[in-house]
Amino acid sequence: MELWPGAWTVLLLLLLLLLFLLPTLWFCSPSAKYFFKMAFYNGWILFLAVLAIPVCAVRGRNVENMKILRLMLLHIKYLYGIRVEVRGAHHFPPSQPYVVVSNHQSSLDLLGMMEVLPGRCVPIAKRELLWAGSAGLACWLAGVIFIDRKRTGDAISVMSEVAQTLLTQDVRVWVFPEGTRNHNGSMLPFKRGAFHLAVQAQVPIVPIVMSSYQDFYCKKERRFTSVLWLQELHQSHVIGVLAY
Repeated sequence: MELWPGAWTVLLLLLLLLLFLLPTLWFCSPSAKYFFKMAFYNGWILFLAVLAIPVCAVRGRNVENMKILRLMLLHIKYLYGIRVEVRGAHHFPPSQPYVVVSNHQSSLDLLGMMEVLPGRCVPIAKRELLWAGSAGLACWLAGVIFIDRKRTGDAISVMSEVAQTLLTQDVRVWVFPEGTRNHNGSMLPFKRGAFHLAVQAQVPIVPIVMSSYQDFYCKKERRFTSVLWLQELHQSHVIGVLAY
């Protein structure tokens, strides 16, 4: 079915109106700028995942594929004018399995993680991420460990398997012990999984602190600007007994 001539005129006017409105909203509405930035951030990651999938598929599901994802994601901070400064990277154990624990503020944590991600290190993520389109498949191919937080028995079983993998395959694991994102600038109570994992595998814990995003990012206020971002690393060792 062909459009009548007047329909093309309406479509053209709507397109011109859209082209006029987008820059206006960008410069006049901080909330609109926030949504534009977050939409592009998520969309760009999904697009990069599409590019990464065939490359990672050559190896199949393999922790070494995380290097490919890291390489493809490192540039995103430049698109947003964010400069990441890492302090204490020398605290990473040079050649042994360990558990990384980090605070969890938003999806932007991915940028900080990629900045310091050590070799053969994969995050533990909620199972819902597995169904996040191309990003879920790319994460699966990179060896990301998925757990169902609603089924405690399954989560414990996965952690036991991870403990064995740490030792037998020389893998590092990145855990967000708060269990969910916290946008308030504080920290939520820690879940026990990461610490049980470290005790069971008898490996060190490496805490990573990502500086608060409050100066440049706030979901509640719909604010997303650019600023320096720090990460500090400190190392502690599990003695072998966990009190709780």
